[in-house]
Amino acid sequence: MQDIKPIRVFLKVAELRSFAAAARSLMMTPASVTRVVARLEEDLRQQLFVRTTRQVALTNAGALVAARYGSVVDDFDRVTQEITQAVLPDRGRLAINAPMSLGLQLLPALISNFRLAYPNISVEVKLTDTLIDIVEENCDLAIRISGPPSDKSTIWRKICEVPRFAVAAPSLWNRISRPETPDDLPKGYCMSYASDGRAETWIFRKDGAKRSISAGTAIVSNNGDFLYSLAKFSNGIAVLPGFIVHDGIASGAVENILPDWQVPPLWLTLFYPPYAVLPPLVATFTDFFEAHMREVSALRFPVKD
Repeated sequence: MQDIKPIRVFLKVAELRSFAAAARSLMMTPASVTRVVARLEEDLRQQLFVRTTRQVALTNAGALVAARYGSVVDDFDRVTQEITQAVLPDRGRLAINAPMSLGLQLLPALISNFRLAYPNISVEVKLTDTLIDIVEENCDLAIRISGPPSDKSTIWRKICEVPRFAVAAPSLWNRISRPETPDDLPKGYCMSYASDGRAETWIFRKDGAKRSISAGTAIVSNNGDFLYSLAKFSNGIAVLPGFIVHDGIASGAVENILPDWQVPPLWLTLFYPPYAVLPPLVATFTDFFEAHMREVSALRFPVKD
């Protein structure tokens, strides 16, 4: 197999239009870069650059080589990464998608500890409150908080249940009557979590009784932290996961307004593309994530399995 390093050096010079800049980027000396490119020109029997005192420009042959070899090197790097992820459990790159609120509150500590344990694994984390197609988005795994999965095009692993609470600021009762039952909830003050602008449906259960309540559309958002902030400022009532409202309930900034009624929990789930077998790198992160969440669960997810 021909050494790919000269091609990388050539492509960096072509990108930066400078031997000196390419040398700095590649942490080489300018003389070394010049020798590598000269050797490549000798092998290809083509002049690849026109050099002047002011600039470096590609020749027609150089432009052709850059166009053809650029895509080849990209494919080479992609295949190398895929093979590395497939066979090595402790080095490579992971692409992860996660919900915004969970990502901001819980993932920094998790990723920090994960990188300490596995310094040779690099991580790309994309945060979005929109459910993505992890196959089309080329993600290795996605972290989701939702109802029980129904997507048959992926595989998933339930980590734990995430309790939810109907919360409001105590000062809200200066404006409206405090509800005693779900039927007392004022629709105009019930803020909806949704991505399509529609009213959210809240389910409450108590001693075998069940109430289904349609929240309002006066305030609708697809971000739980935003709704929580509005609730703290007495804008209304929101049904939110425990990891968002836990600290607020403990401090008294908000309160669980119907403590005798339970809202069905959500699931914290890892979703994967349709792997036949989890790649070792993905399995490494999965095991670490599950162990970390068991420790966090005592504070953030106080439910029994």
